[in-house]
Amino acid sequence: MRIELVALIVDDYDPAIEFFTGVLGFDLVEDSPSLTNAGQPKRWVVVRPPGAQTGILLARADGDHQRAAVGAQAAGRVGFFLHVDDFDVSYTRMVDAGVTFVTAPRTEPYGRVAVFLDIAGNRWDLLGAA
Repeated sequence: MRIELVALIVDDYDPAIEFFTGVLGFDLVEDSPSLTNAGQPKRWVVVRPPGAQTGILLARADGDHQRAAVGAQAAGRVGFFLHVDDFDVSYTRMVDAGVTFVTAPRTEPYGRVAVFLDIAGNRWDLLGAA
């Protein structure tokens, strides 16, 4: 048993794809045309960190309720956790790419951590070994 995908609600597909692939270095696994339950066009867009099994389905917000959830999927808490092999290299690369960090890097018992925002405003932990 495994979790295959988690959905992340975004304003639009292409800027989200650029953020996750161009800025974070994820792989674009799939970008296929699809339809909503109401028959409206949408896309099935999946990104995944290199070597990871679980991917993120980038889901364009459809309607006011979903648009209100963009950037607030975890209600202001850190809801996503990106573990990297080399924290300092990844942190520097992300800062240079314009990623917004809301905390400075710190060392915790579980490793190095800094909180950053994705393109939608969701909070993520960047995690590395202590």
